[in-house]
Amino acid sequence: MPNPYFVIGLTSRTADTVRDARMYCMAKKPAQRAKKHGSKASPGATQAANQPTNPSAPRSPQKAKSNGHLIVIAGVVASGFMFWYFHLLTLNQMTQLTDGLAMPDSMLFGFDLGYVEKLKGLLNADGLGQLQYVHKTAGTLFPLIFGFSWLLLIGLNTAKRSLRWALCAPPVLFAVVQLVSNVLIDAMLANSAPDAAQVAWASASVIASWTLLVLSLICAAIALLGRNRRRIQSAAN
Repeated sequence: MPNPYFVIGLTSRTADTVRDARMYCMAKKPAQRAKKHGSKASPGATQAANQPTNPSAPRSPQKAKSNGHLIVIAGVVASGFMFWYFHLLTLNQMTQLTDGLAMPDSMLFGFDLGYVEKLKGLLNADGLGQLQYVHKTAGTLFPLIFGFSWLLLIGLNTAKRSLRWALCAPPVLFAVVQLVSNVLIDAMLANSAPDAAQVAWASASVIASWTLLVLSLICAAIALLGRNRRRIQSAAN
């Protein structure tokens, strides 16, 4: 019969050995357990590897720039459509109400008091209300969309900061002058007897608007040519 004290001592030492081994395994780093026992030893690492990428993580500069170019393309297309709708379609159709006499917005080189008096004699109250409505809708959307699109186009394609500011000035001024021109034209035609000063201000705003529109197109061309030049130089290097 085995000595009971010997059995108790052996059992105690065995329990201590198992406890020490368990504490040692728990103290091992996850990488050591994974190296020894495989991926089952570190389920946390496997779960982290299988988790999808956080969609709110910061995007790379290349992806952000690509998205910016898509917005520019959409803005340029929208600007072209609004120009066609405002100047070439709506204002051109309104000449049917004035026996072919163009609207003030279409007078690239301005107008005088005689033109305004003739236009007021041909344009009735309904026609004047229609012109005011066009100014509040298409006449407002076109300069805003154009200005925003051109600012983004120039900003994405111009590296030099000083040049970027200079090229951005005409689109911003165009948007402001075009909106002011709408107000001046409506006030001029709504006045029963417009004076020469009122006509001169409205005419000057129309001339400035068309001039700034042409300058904005030139600025966009300069920005795109500069981008192509940088691409050619980087490819050559």
